Amino acid sequence: MPSKKTAPAKPSAPQLVALVAEQWKREVPDGYLPKICDSLDLLSDEEIWWRPNDSSNSVGNLILHLCGNIRQWIISGLGGADFVRKRDLEFSEKGPIAREKLIARLRDTVREASAIVTRLSDAELVSRYDIQGYDVTGYEAGIHVASHFAYHAGQIIYVAKMKRAKDLGFTKLPPLAAKTKKARA
Repeated sequence: MPSKKTAPAKPSAPQLVALVAEQWKREVPDGYLPKICDSLDLLSDEEIWWRPNDSSNSVGNLILHLCGNIRQWIISGLGGADFVRKRDLEFSEKGPIAREKLIARLRDTVREASAIVTRLSDAELVSRYDIQGYDVTGYEAGIHVASHFAYHAGQIIYVAKMKRAKDLGFTKLPPLAAKTKKARA
C-alpha cells in the first residue's frame, strides 16, 4: 500500500498554480519532448515520412500536428497570440522536412508554450476559453495538450522502436530493492 504524505489542509492558489506548472514541465518539456527528439534521431529522413498505409500518419505529420495543437491551445488559446491553424496541412504534408527542422520547430513551440503555462495565474487557470470550438478552463486546456502530447509521443516512440527493433530505454523504474525498502519503512 502506498504511503500517504501530508499536505496542507487547504492548498493555496499559488501552491496549485505551482503544481500545474511543475507537472507541465515534468510531462512535456522534460518528459516526452526529449523522448520524441531521441526517437527522431534514430530515424532516417525517409523513415520520418514513412506511412504504413494511406490512413496513417508519418512521424513527420505527428510533429507538425503537435506543433499546431500546442500553438492553437496554449500559445493562441491561453496566451492570446494570433494564429490561424491549417490542421489539414499538418496531415497532408508528405515531406521531406529535415529532422533538424522538425526538432527545432517542436522545441521552439514547446518552449514558447512553457513560458505561457508557467506564468498562468490562478484566475487564468479557472477562466473559460473557447479553443477549437471547445469551452474549457485554462487548466483543462493545459491538461488536454499534455495528454495529447503524450498520446502522440507514444506513437512516435513506437515507430522508432519498430524501425530499430530494440528497446529505446525510455522507461526507468526505481530498483526493486528501493521499492522493497520503502514498503517496509
